[in-house]
Amino acid sequence: MNNITIAFAGGGTGGHIYPGLAIADELRELAKQKNVDIKIVWIGNKKGMDSSIVEKSTSVDEFKGISCGKLRRYFSFSNVLDVFKIVIGCVSSYFLLKKIKPVLLFSKGGFVSVPPCFAAKLLKIPVYTHECDFTPGLATRINSRFATKILLSYEATKKYFSSDKAAKTLVTGNPVRPVFYSADSGEGLKYLGIEEHTKPILVVVGGSLGARQINELVLENIKWLTDNFIVVHQTGKAFAEEHPDVLTMTSENYKPYQFIYNEMPSVLSCADIVLSRAGANSLWECAVMGKPMVLIPLSSKGSRGDQVDNAEYFEKQGAAIVLNGSDADSEHLKAALGSLLDGEKRKSLAEKSRAFSSGERPALRIAKLLLEGSDK
Repeated sequence: MNNITIAFAGGGTGGHIYPGLAIADELRELAKQKNVDIKIVWIGNKKGMDSSIVEKSTSVDEFKGISCGKLRRYFSFSNVLDVFKIVIGCVSSYFLLKKIKPVLLFSKGGFVSVPPCFAAKLLKIPVYTHECDFTPGLATRINSRFATKILLSYEATKKYFSSDKAAKTLVTGNPVRPVFYSADSGEGLKYLGIEEHTKPILVVVGGSLGARQINELVLENIKWLTDNFIVVHQTGKAFAEEHPDVLTMTSENYKPYQFIYNEMPSVLSCADIVLSRAGANSLWECAVMGKPMVLIPLSSKGSRGDQVDNAEYFEKQGAAIVLNGSDADSEHLKAALGSLLDGEKRKSLAEKSRAFSSGERPALRIAKLLLEGSDK
């Protein structure tokens, strides 16, 4: 095993790409330690953000774009058109995998991962697929039919698979970029311009695009929030463009930003509380740092309900307070955040949050599995 190729498949959103890149980083370093010459080829959507994100990684050697259709659970004329895209994607994946000859294929999910997993099965290439959410998405359900190993973030997720598929599952946790494990809270305070930590720091995030519901709740309650917290508010680009005055509302206790990326690990590190959606990656980034969370998940009307499931599981484990449905209003927001002004309550949630990421880093554990699998 001195010269091998491993293919990665996934994309459509950053949530399916960044965790995969964290694994690629660990895999690259692990291969170096074991004196293995490894080539990593990423198969993603030839349109959209996939290539622009993946090609910035120093761990991925090559990006290959394929045509892909979106997997929808509802009726749409686009489903008919996308059937052809999926077929083209399967054919493209078949010949691509036959050419690059990977020892295995790792899928991080998203609709773009289905054709490569199907093609890999036809070519008898082992498939390892990972699900980041508490409940498996449609892509994972399809890919599990082709998988040698089904990697999960939570033990309880096994119940969503039939007995034959459950036998192939392994709980690894959800991969998080290595920088979140070593982030410096002092750097975060410096970036935010906070010289005196006189109030709890509340970091508000809604994903890279922001979350209108959360943004509006923050603005509705800005006086109460800034009376009790130093509020760091990532609004997202769209909301900032619609409300340009928000970014000029800077004060000692209110610090709005359109988007934070490179500095986000250090910003989260200095946070006392995080107010957020309940996307899998955001949850695990906060868990790695042991942060108490107030979660307002994207409802099942705007998604398949995965964020609701994620949030409820974290709440059951005592790591978060969830405001779902009609509870996502000003009254319940102030009650939830007000309860976390109690340092002991924050400490309790922080300990339960950190418990999710105890043990070996998920990205490293998965990288070891892939390297071991490539030697079979």
